[in-house]
Amino acid sequence: MSQTDDSQGPGHAPLIEHLVELRSRLLRAVIAILVIFLGLYAFANDIYAFVAEPLMALLPEGSRMIATEVASPFLAPFKLTLVVAVFIAVPFVLHQAWAFIAPGLYDNEKALALPLLASSVALFYAGAAFAYYVVFPLLFQFFTQTGPEDVAVMTDINQYLNFVLKLFFAFGVAFEIPIATFLLILSGATTVESLSKKRPYVVLGCFVVGMLMTPPDVVSQSLLAVPMYLLYEVGLLFGRLVRRRRDRDAADEQ
Repeated sequence: MSQTDDSQGPGHAPLIEHLVELRSRLLRAVIAILVIFLGLYAFANDIYAFVAEPLMALLPEGSRMIATEVASPFLAPFKLTLVVAVFIAVPFVLHQAWAFIAPGLYDNEKALALPLLASSVALFYAGAAFAYYVVFPLLFQFFTQTGPEDVAVMTDINQYLNFVLKLFFAFGVAFEIPIATFLLILSGATTVESLSKKRPYVVLGCFVVGMLMTPPDVVSQSLLAVPMYLLYEVGLLFGRLVRRRRDRDAADEQ
């Protein structure tokens, strides 16, 4: 029995150590989110006003946002502040994930993974910013000006929050397309030539995704689908650059 226990000990110790470290990393990430949330909560109403500004600026004179549920005036800013805290903490959370997995990577994998990680964060932020500064003004202008004249526009604050969070997420994820395309090419799962031949299907797929992830109108679907396709082309461009660099390095070695 003692021999069996001794033989199992070294095999199980690394797993326990990894689980303990994982718990520590997750705890740090949660604490970071809570600290940011507590620091932002005093400004919860101001944060909501900032997010609602693209719609408020276009509402007809005398119109305003309303709360149709008893707890909405509290829950909507609370929910938004928590989401913003997670949004701000993403770099730290990803750093904790990187610190956990980095020891198991080779040097060449580390050299590639860190720029990809940083690019993913930057692209997600860029997608959210694009949604707020470009898509929201165009979209809300379309919505507020196409309704019947007899209908007063008074949007519920909770419904508005769910609407914009869905768009923030959709555009943030859509802006990750260059990273996904680049990784597919880099891993050898596909080639630039193969992806280039599939452009018609990609265009169709972009509009299908735009239809599923945005409100049911042509404007918002197009505002998501067109950038998705352009970002797909950006991924192909980087894939070509990497392939040329690999070919050049292989030629130098020969």
